[in-house]
Amino acid sequence: MRPNLPNSISLSRIVLTPVLMVFLLADIPARDIVALVVFVLAATTDSLDGYVARKRRQTTVVGAFLDPLADKLLVTAALVSLVALGELSAWAAMVVIARELAVSGLRMIAAAQDMVISASRWGKAKTASQMLAIVALIIQPRWLKPEWTLGGKSITWYLIMLMLVLTVLSGLDYFVRAWRHLGQASAEVKTDAREAPLP
Repeated sequence: MRPNLPNSISLSRIVLTPVLMVFLLADIPARDIVALVVFVLAATTDSLDGYVARKRRQTTVVGAFLDPLADKLLVTAALVSLVALGELSAWAAMVVIARELAVSGLRMIAAAQDMVISASRWGKAKTASQMLAIVALIIQPRWLKPEWTLGGKSITWYLIMLMLVLTVLSGLDYFVRAWRHLGQASAEVKTDAREAPLP
């Protein structure tokens, strides 16, 4: 079965992920510029695949799986690479990665009960903050001067803190909403079981 256009866009983001890592970690001239272009290109497809799917009415189960998977792979690859380069603390990357893994696990539980827990504004804000922080970390060595500070802290420090706060808050929001959905579904199953006639 040939993938439709939205799924192809999501797949392109997955394909660009190892390309991003190569240019972030390779010892070649202007690697950061190429990595920045690759990351921005991949990040742009994040909103594009969903828009195209809704516009063309091509929303599929495969697409619902590929889209968040592509996002998480892209962000995780970028963060791991930035930690390896010494541009980001490992604990900060771990907070983001742990949140993404936890939410992915919760999505699987919800999917097993035929539930789809839609992304909230917190989730969208989290994604935007992650993309912004990663862009800032990529360009920091070349374009952000050390003396550009606010309150003694660099611009990237504030962007990282914003990313971490929104990552945690969006994770808590997702878990609360999932708990309500799953709890409601469990209550409905129990009610149906009590009302079912005896054989």
